Amino acid sequence: MTSYVDAIRRALHDEMSRDERVFLIGEDIGHFGGAFKATKGLLERFGPQRVVDTPIAESLIIGTSIGAAIRGRRPVAEMQFADFVSCGFSQLVNNAATFHYRLGVSVPMVVRLPAGGGLGAGPFHSKNPEGWFGQAPGLKIVAPTTVEDAYGLLIQAIRDPDPVLYLEQKYLYRRSRGEIGGEGAPIGRAAVRRPGRDLSLVSYGNGVGLCMEAATGLAEEGIEAEVLDLRSLVPWDWETVARSVGKTHRGLVVSEASRFGGVAAEVAASLNELVFEHLDAPVRRVCFPDVPVPAAPALENALRPDASRIISEARELLAW
Repeated sequence: MTSYVDAIRRALHDEMSRDERVFLIGEDIGHFGGAFKATKGLLERFGPQRVVDTPIAESLIIGTSIGAAIRGRRPVAEMQFADFVSCGFSQLVNNAATFHYRLGVSVPMVVRLPAGGGLGAGPFHSKNPEGWFGQAPGLKIVAPTTVEDAYGLLIQAIRDPDPVLYLEQKYLYRRSRGEIGGEGAPIGRAAVRRPGRDLSLVSYGNGVGLCMEAATGLAEEGIEAEVLDLRSLVPWDWETVARSVGKTHRGLVVSEASRFGGVAAEVAASLNELVFEHLDAPVRRVCFPDVPVPAAPALENALRPDASRIISEARELLAW
């Protein structure tokens, strides 16, 4: 069985072996192997010209990646934590995202973002930044949940002609294990993780496991919940999700990110437009509240979505 973080390392190794244009760039990714050891051993395999250590300067990492990408390389940039991508925000939303529209120039680059909470890492190391970038046309955003998708979606992201933000769930690095099965589904396709008939639980990243746990608990009450894993956030597979919610007549969107202005808000609003005539209850959300992530693990866990909250919301939807 392969761990989530090992699947990421394997994808990087395989694409670097396949395509000499691919190189890695980031802080401490060489001899140290990255903050979470996702690049361990790649310096020894590919050398310092393709595993490039940088100063602590996220704007430098992203700016260099953009320049290399438009010159024909395939950079994969690592942020030590997703939170710090904000230092390169302008390069991503004003340059990488717009060059194809403005100049007809592709920017084939990936930014790896260790995202999410659950580790007691506090407000500066626990962010889910997908909402920041969802309004920047030209950027693609993926968030793998399974080991298979951690591998496959990274392969797809590296090969994509557009800039891709790859949100890897650091909570899953060594908790999630599975098998690697090929090059994965294309970006933009959701997966049905559990079939059901009574309501649809829609999530991504860490939230999918919580939905699966909640679905097991609901099944003990005779409630069959369908669980959908978005996998890709921009673009997102609205057809698969709308088909599921149209069938079950109830939808609950679960996200570890803040409630206001997030992916869950977009999915819920879209479903209310797409399948309104099929709904027996409003589409609802379970999210992190709009507050900083506490450093104390007990406080963080009290605020994070969990299976019990999902079950409670599901019961209310079914009683509507």
